[in-house]
Amino acid sequence: MNATPIVVTSHHLNLTGQNILTFVSWALTIILLAVTIEMGRRERSPFYVLIVLAAMAGAFAEALYDEAFSLYFYSTHGMQTFYTVFDVPQPVWTHSGYAILYALPAVLITYRIRRGLLTPRALYAWAGVEFGMSCVFEMTGINIGTYTYWGPHVLRVFHYPLVIGVLEAAQTICFAVAASQLRQRATSRWSLLGLFVLFPATFFGANFGAGSPVIIAIHAAHVSQVAVYLCTVLSIVFAVTLVRFAAAFVPGPESAGADGRAVPSGRHQASSSPRTMAARHPV
Repeated sequence: MNATPIVVTSHHLNLTGQNILTFVSWALTIILLAVTIEMGRRERSPFYVLIVLAAMAGAFAEALYDEAFSLYFYSTHGMQTFYTVFDVPQPVWTHSGYAILYALPAVLITYRIRRGLLTPRALYAWAGVEFGMSCVFEMTGINIGTYTYWGPHVLRVFHYPLVIGVLEAAQTICFAVAASQLRQRATSRWSLLGLFVLFPATFFGANFGAGSPVIIAIHAAHVSQVAVYLCTVLSIVFAVTLVRFAAAFVPGPESAGADGRAVPSGRHQASSSPRTMAARHPV
């Protein structure tokens, strides 16, 4: 990996910008947690709140992403940080940022899949929504002076490499669809803890898999700008293909409707076998 330039590591951190990201993102995260707890109470399942917690826990591996995509959080005097990995300090708003940017869309997508309200074609629209959220969030963070994507990234808008937003959209879609599949097949609430493994698997699987061409290009020695452009476009194509594959796993309205039916009455459950009861129990 290329060493982070001194001009980047010594760049002044905008403390006002840091406060904006910290307070706004954590306030929204608290609201999101409250909403998902209520959603879980109505459905008698911790599924939605676990999506949020899994995304927040996944932020502990953010440093791996930073190294791959040449992201650096400015860390001059006054930075509020939890820990430092690979010489990249992690700000306190990383975890809340994951909740808003990744978990919020995933909650909404899985909610609609559960009720049979999401078609495979509509999943592309949700990918567009996530792409837009990524652009707004990251362009804000970059341009208020809290971090940067350094290196030979191309296709930038307001200093933000657009390929990042496309990859983030693909990974969020993959996580949401995989989470829905997990819930559909889970036989107990404990199975839903698999979300804590599923999030990093889809996060790094999409970003490091579809994003591998651009990762290699921006870190290669003596690479030409044409090569970076070609690899960036290739990663975008890979990311769109991932969304296409994920759309194939969206259950039809009949399947989702059957999965979301009300729980049978206590009398009916009592007359069923333990295995039948486990299969019918809502997760």
